[in-house]
Amino acid sequence: MGGAVTESLLKKTAASNIHVLVRDADKAAAFKAQGVTVHVGDYGNYASLLSAFKGIDKVYMVSGNDLPNRIEQQDNVVNAAKEAGVKHVVYTSYQRKNETDSSPIAFVAAGHLNTEAKLKASGLTYTILQHGIYADMIPIFAGEQLLSTKTIYLPAGDGKTAYAVRTDQAEAGANVLLDETGKYNNKSIELGGQEALSWQQVVGIISNIVGEKISYVSPTVAEFEAALTKAGVPAEYIGLFASFSQANSQGEFENVTTNLETILGRKPVSVAAYLNSVYKK
Repeated sequence: MGGAVTESLLKKTAASNIHVLVRDADKAAAFKAQGVTVHVGDYGNYASLLSAFKGIDKVYMVSGNDLPNRIEQQDNVVNAAKEAGVKHVVYTSYQRKNETDSSPIAFVAAGHLNTEAKLKASGLTYTILQHGIYADMIPIFAGEQLLSTKTIYLPAGDGKTAYAVRTDQAEAGANVLLDETGKYNNKSIELGGQEALSWQQVVGIISNIVGEKISYVSPTVAEFEAALTKAGVPAEYIGLFASFSQANSQGEFENVTTNLETILGRKPVSVAAYLNSVYKK
């Protein structure tokens, strides 16, 4: 996401206006060659954050993927931004309905909810972008063997998800960063996609693209966990897939919004168009 936001910014503003924080400088070599300033550090290293944020007006904070340590790490980002004099923090949060511990994805939600509250109490200007599930995740949930098994096997029931592609979410983030009107200041903006689709509808789209019938099977969670365990899938992946599928079945990500289209100034890329780019032979 950070790379995609940077690529979008490079199309809209001078490279000299852009700084990036990376753990591995080599991975940002292409950006550095274009004139982007590269800082090395991470969310767990407070001193590196302070150094990187010096003289920075706006920070785009991508939510971390180290779930056990995410609350502390993202608190570091907010605290360092405030200490360094950053004016505005844009944070990538998540679309949801259920914020309680009963949510199947409560273990993922905790870090987001903490950071949202931290930003609102910080005194910093903030924009919270509540991203919907990325359409880019569909092939991952569907599995690498989809075209050989011709089956998507997930305990998601008939639940629907308002997918949006990652690059559209990134461009929206870039537009928010470059806005000087203040219209996004101190707002939480839900960024669901333009249509909510069930997995049955997704397999229909893929079937049409590949010219073969793809089936969707929705087992119980217990059946799903047993089947993937038998197949040798690591437990952490099984738990993640099961939890998001359960949230999907409960309609956690089904809310369609027009906010993404408004910020982009155009229609978002459709799920069908994205899947065509993935599965078209």
